[in-house]
This record gives sequence, structure tokens and C-alpha cells, in this order.
Amino acid sequence: MPTVLIIDDNAAVGMALDVLFSLHDIAALRAASPEEGLAILERQPVDLVIQDMNFTADTTSGAEGVTLFRAIRKRHPDLPVILLTAWTHLDAAVDLVKAGAADYLSKPWDDDRLLATVTNLIELGQANRALNQRLQRERRARRELEQHHDLRGLVWADPATERVLSLACQVARADVPILITGPNGTGKERIAEIIQANSQVRDGPFVVLNCGALPSELIEAELFGADAGAYTGASKAREGKFEAADGGTLFLDEIGNLPLAGQMKLLRVLETGRFERLGSNRERQVRVRVISATNADLAAMIRQGTFREDLFYRLNVIELKLPALAARPGDILPLAQAFLPAGKVLAPAAESALLAHAWPGNVRELKNVMARAGLLAQGSTIQPADLGLPLPAGAAADAEPDRDAIARALARANGVIAQAAADLGLSRQALYRRMERLGIERSP
Repeated sequence: MPTVLIIDDNAAVGMALDVLFSLHDIAALRAASPEEGLAILERQPVDLVIQDMNFTADTTSGAEGVTLFRAIRKRHPDLPVILLTAWTHLDAAVDLVKAGAADYLSKPWDDDRLLATVTNLIELGQANRALNQRLQRERRARRELEQHHDLRGLVWADPATERVLSLACQVARADVPILITGPNGTGKERIAEIIQANSQVRDGPFVVLNCGALPSELIEAELFGADAGAYTGASKAREGKFEAADGGTLFLDEIGNLPLAGQMKLLRVLETGRFERLGSNRERQVRVRVISATNADLAAMIRQGTFREDLFYRLNVIELKLPALAARPGDILPLAQAFLPAGKVLAPAAESALLAHAWPGNVRELKNVMARAGLLAQGSTIQPADLGLPLPAGAAADAEPDRDAIARALARANGVIAQAAADLGLSRQALYRRMERLGIERSP
């Protein structure tokens, strides 16, 4: 049950409020003086305080109420306070609302308004406490991740990324294959590096093979190696990725591009740890942790007969689903800041533009955009125009006439902002904001 503390030296007022709240399942504590009220607050938590503005025979100044409010604010800065005031104390009450009081009500008060105000403030306080508790849990979880795991310099802030990261660190020491799924450019290889860095083979090699970057006839040679003469152009023996990764981790990116023949041989290696180089009948033994990644729908490929179901279940002992950047918006600005060239900062309007963009190319696109902006920005501040991002749907048509009108007004005024603003019927501040939103530079 929520609890309200009533601080008022008028016993009739305290009793009336006590009865009113009890009828609506709100507990009430009563104090007849500021000292008693502050003592109660030190002993137990409450959800809200209702305080009078006057506690002495001097009924005109409200000074005692001001002093009490400031004491509560100093000791309990987040506790909502409602002021009960006579008309003579109205100016003081208004000043205290500006200083952080939740509201003020004149005596005699309206029960419905008071109950609505109290209920709303209690619900808001409960929501804020729940949010603070969640944020504290997230901060603790982040500290634990950073203190106990090697995160390879990963930049993140969004809870969706933290969930993937936490699971990656949790399963890193288990010697099982892991499949990382998610759109291109989301950072799947970085997650694989983090798994390797926190695994039992952290000191071993980390070998990468992009299965989509090679012709199908060369992928098996890349995976398993080849003896001299195994295929046209193989003039000498070569080591495959499995041999290179022995005692460490092999990261197979774009695993959905592996041809069926290579899938069958990969399945055998996962089952036995043994393989043969192309052109050789000598069996080799390795111990390799396999992490694979894909942006493809492997379940659909299985139905189409282009990906082996048994291999899928071998690779997918643990699946980590890395969301698209648009699905973890809390990461956008921290990543953008990390990608900024030294000495560059983002204008607020540029930050808004970054948050509004859909990021179909994910983190890779964001990195390229920031590199471009760093080269094009005039001065140290990056404006929206430097980003080269398309305006939100419908905004482009609206923006061009606005931009042209501002440019013409600035030209007529020879760059004098006050004159251009007057010409456009805007205040200087409004013109500045519009110029920043449209990426129009101020004249030096």
C-alpha cells in the first residue's frame, strides 16, 4: 500500500486527509511539526509528502513551509512534495513549484483534484523506481561483464546488445560449436572474437574463412588444405584453415554459402576431428572450436535442400542472434562517437538524423558514414548535411523549399542572422534551429 506523509499542525486537516486517503487504499502518516515530519522521513520511506506552508501564528509569510520544503528537498531530492497553501502564501508556493515541488493546492482543497494528483505522483514514483532499479541492474551487469571478461573493445549501450554479449561470455568456455545469426554488418565477427578471447583456447589461433568470398571449387581446399597436384594450379602442398586453427578457433563466416560437398566434409570434421587434404589419403587430426555465422535463413535452405539439416544441428548447439542496428538504437550514438575522427563532434541535429535513419547496412554503414562526415565537415562540428543520409520519408520535399528560402534571405541580408530572421518572420533562435536542422552553415 502506498504511503503519504501529512505535515500539518492543524489536527482537523490531518484527520480529514487521513480519512480521505484510507477510503482509497492509501496509508497516511501524520506529523504536527516540521521537526516531527523530518524525523519520520529519516525512519521510514514514504511515497509522497503533503505539507502545510505555515506552522506559527504568523500566517502571512509561509517562511516555515519554505524552510521545510528545502530541508526535504536536500535530504530526499526525489521525493514528491505537494504544498497546501492559503491564498496569502500563493507566491511562495509558486516559487517552490519552480524549485521542484510537485504541485500546490489551496485550502480548502478539492478532494477529486487532490486524489488525482496524489495517485498520479505515486504511480509516477513507482515507475521511476522500477526504471532506476532496472538501470542499476544493467549497470551492475555491465560492470561485471567488463571486469570479468575480455570484450575486445566493443562499444555498446543497448540492452539488446548486452543480452547477446552476456550469453556469448557465458558460453565461451563451453567446448561446443556456436552459430551467430543476424544481418550483414551487425558485428558477428566481433562477437566471435569475444567468444575466442574468453574461451579455454584464448591463447590459440583465431582463423577466419569467409565462405562467400571464394569460388565453390576452392572452398574445400581452403578448409582442408591440398597436396601438390590436387587441382589445376596446385604446384605445392598448402595448409587448410582447420590445420591453421588447430588448438584455437575457426570462424566460418557466411556458412550458408558452403556448397553441399563441403558441408558433408565439414560435418565429418565436427563429428570426429579428422579430415584429409584434397589429393591425399592421409588422415589428419585437429582440435578446433568452430564458430559459424550467417545472415541467411538456414531453416529455409534446409527445406529447399541446399543446406544439410544434420550439419545445421551440429553448428547450432548454441545460437546467438545479433539484432540489426535499428533494433538496438541505444548503440547508434555511442558507436558514432567511437567512429568519429579525432577532434570532431556531432551537432545535436546530426545526432537526431543518425537516430532517425533505418541503417540497412547496420554498423558497417554507420562506420562508413562517420568516416565520410569527418572528411566533409567544415570545421570541428558535424552537421546533418555532412552525413549524406536521406531525409525521412516525406521530409525531402518539405526541406528543399525551406532551405532555398533561408538561403535567399541570408543572401539578401548579407549573412546577418537578425535581418534574415526578420525577413522570414522568425526569431533569431528559431532561424538558428532551422538552419541546424537543414545543415545550413552560419557565415563566419
